[in-house]
Amino acid sequence: MKSIRFMLVAIMAIIGTAVYGQEKTTSFKVYGNCEMCKKRIEKAANIEGVSKATWDVDSKMMTVAFDSGKVNDKDIQKRIAQIGHDTQNFSAKDVTYNKLPECCQYDRKIAANTENEEHQEQDSHQHKH
Repeated sequence: MKSIRFMLVAIMAIIGTAVYGQEKTTSFKVYGNCEMCKKRIEKAANIEGVSKATWDVDSKMMTVAFDSGKVNDKDIQKRIAQIGHDTQNFSAKDVTYNKLPECCQYDRKIAANTENEEHQEQDSHQHKH
């Protein structure tokens, strides 16, 4: 009897997860320079559905854990770009970027070149497979 009850609980948990989405973790590039950027970027990424957002100053990599039934990584990247930081898929508006403190204004030419190189590398890997 206990095993049947356990199975029913397990099945309900699986169904509940399927209905409400799944917890996913992903990483993507976000451009910035300092701890002030880190605070701003992580705050912007903490939208509904995001359970964890961590940006590494040195590698420029953002790692987010989120409920895929509520939000996706593109939504998170758009939100970060809206506050002035370019991501690997979205660019901030110049007006917004120019309002960042001077120490937070990263070299956008380097960011654009890095993005182009990453996209070219991804394209070459896709064509090989």
